[in-house]
This record gives sequence, C-alpha cells and structure tokens, in this order.
Amino acid sequence: MYPTKGLKKWLLCVVLIGILSSFSTEKTTWVALGDSITYLNDHQNETGNRVTKGYMTMVTEQLPHIQYINQGHNGWTAARIAEKIESLNLVKADVYSVFLGTNDWWGGRPLGTLSDYENNTGFGTLYGSFRVIINKLRSLNPDAKIILITPMQRVDFVYIANFKNNAYGSYKEKKGQMLEQFADAIKEIGKHERLPVVDLYHDKKLGLKKLVKFKRLKDPQTGQYKNYAYPDFIEVPFNPDTDEYPYPVESIAMTYDGLHPSDAGYEVISRKLVKLMKK
Repeated sequence: MYPTKGLKKWLLCVVLIGILSSFSTEKTTWVALGDSITYLNDHQNETGNRVTKGYMTMVTEQLPHIQYINQGHNGWTAARIAEKIESLNLVKADVYSVFLGTNDWWGGRPLGTLSDYENNTGFGTLYGSFRVIINKLRSLNPDAKIILITPMQRVDFVYIANFKNNAYGSYKEKKGQMLEQFADAIKEIGKHERLPVVDLYHDKKLGLKKLVKFKRLKDPQTGQYKNYAYPDFIEVPFNPDTDEYPYPVESIAMTYDGLHPSDAGYEVISRKLVKLMKK
C-alpha cells in the first residue's frame, strides 16, 4: 500500500524539519578572556544595576548558535592573565576573544616591543604577555579563531561602590606611556599573527567626549556642584571622602563611570563582534 499524496507531503516536511534542526543545534563555543569589562557581563549588580546587558549577551542574542564562557577577571592585567594562564581552567573552544590592556596601562606595566612577542620573553611586558596567552589558546585548539580587542579610551574613573578607587583618564600618560600605545601594540600583534582586531580605541563613537555627558563636581570658587563636560573637568578636584558620586544616572553616555561601558557602549562593542562572528 503506497502513502497518499497528503501523507507524502507530511513525511517530506518531517524530514526537512529534522535536517534544519540538525543545523540549528550546531553550537559554536566562544571563550571571552578579559578584565572587568568582560566580567561585568554577568555581574550587573556590581555596576549598581546601571548595566542590563554586556557585550557577550548582546552578541549571543543576535547569534544564538554561539554560547559564551565568561573568562573576565575583575581588575586583572594581561600580565596576570598570562602568569595564571594554566590555572584559569580554559577549555577548548571554537572562538576566543582577548580584551585586555587597560589595566596594564594604568598599572604602569611595561609595554615592551614586538621582539618580546616574537621571542616569547614572558609576562614582563604587554607584548610578551600576549604571546603567552595566544600560545595557550592555540594549544587548546589550533583551529580556533582568535579575535583581539583593543582597550577603549577612558576618562576619569570613579568606582561606584568605593569612591577612593578612582583613576584619571587616558588623556594623559601613566609612567611615561599612553593607553594608545597599548592599543597600537595589540593591533601590531594582530597584524603580525594575521588575527582580526576590533579596534575600540580609535572608534569615534567611543571617543573621550562621548564617554560621559558630564562629571558633577564642586566648583572650587563657589563650593556648589556643577556639571563639567570633558575636558573641562580634568583639573577640577574630586574628594572621595566628602563629595557625592560624580556620575549620576543622567551623566551616563557610552560609559556609566568613565571607564566601564554602559548598555550603549556594550552595544557598540557587540556590533563589531557580531560582524566578525557572522563570518
């Protein structure tokens, strides 16, 4: 007995659904290695709930076949990641992203040169640290795609949970080094290794004037609070013991605290990553 025409159509639909389902369930594993900007994706409470989604969540919402593993380490440098690389429990993945460098700059870690990378001199410099990290990722999966992400520019940072934890922005040098040099070093490593680089530092949407709308500080002349836009706030003092938090909610732009991205900032990052990961 042969199936009817209607039954044939039904069977064909079942087969097609099965084939399509097999494709849709094929997952891509992404390990995101980074500092607090990565870490905060899954710790919104530590932003005072000013952030609702980080860049990894945004990427995987648009590319649901990708599942991420958050290897963000709050406050860590590339040097510390490299030093502790064997104890981080990194796993084999299809894609790795490395988003580091801003804490190396602020911590005064030596930048080094490309020869430190080429000669694998260890985690004493940024270049050497990236060699250790990339070597480890390649040992886990030689066929994995590795994406490098440069640090963003930053204005004056004040931690929302501890005002004494603050730092000036990348508009001036720290220990004789500019943050842009660290971004350029990561770009040079990417070029040397033929790895894609997401250059956040030179993205105009994340420029210094767009990171916060203002910083609320006491006018030294009147003692009254005043909203200062960048760069007017650079020389205005902030006293963490007596002053109010200088970044009220209405000051939020691409960052919520001068350093860490807001939802809008994470959206800029995620768009760049989605464009790469679609490939």
